[in-house]
Amino acid sequence: MTAAPILHRVWHLGDDVDTDALAPGAWMQHGVDVIAQHCLENLVPDFAAQMRPGDVIVAGRNFGIGSSREQAAAALVHLGVAAVMAHSYGGLFFRNAFNLGLVLLTCPEVNRLKGLGELQLDLAGPFVELPSGERVACDPIPDFLMDMARAGGLMASLKLRLSSPTPSPPTHHPPDWRPHEPS
Repeated sequence: MTAAPILHRVWHLGDDVDTDALAPGAWMQHGVDVIAQHCLENLVPDFAAQMRPGDVIVAGRNFGIGSSREQAAAALVHLGVAAVMAHSYGGLFFRNAFNLGLVLLTCPEVNRLKGLGELQLDLAGPFVELPSGERVACDPIPDFLMDMARAGGLMASLKLRLSSPTPSPPTHHPPDWRPHEPS
């Protein structure tokens, strides 16, 4: 028996959603719990109040442009955003998102997702399945980034790695290796 597909509610945004919209500067002196309450309020006033864990964001070009503030991605994680699908991302936001466990999908054909109220997401593909059964492909995510996101971010990934048994050091040396001789 296969599991029923998970449908994610969609929030549609446009191009150039900057980090100040995600984590407004006026709230930066507070913790992420307060910052998240104001996430995207200048674009979608009821976003934080209406957002449900598992919802996804579909956006255009340059999602997360602007400053390097990690709180922009942290606010989305705090609210429970399952993934963001966009045509492109700000570089610093991209890395911050995966470091905090937020999956970002780069989808060259993201415009095909406009108007959808719900979508089915396959992170292994990665692709989005439309109600018609058609698939919208997204760029592959490197395994190390997906592993990091699945673990809950960089710190959780490192804790997991450090808590697992470590392999024994190699017992042989390269042929040209010589021990350091005291002078």
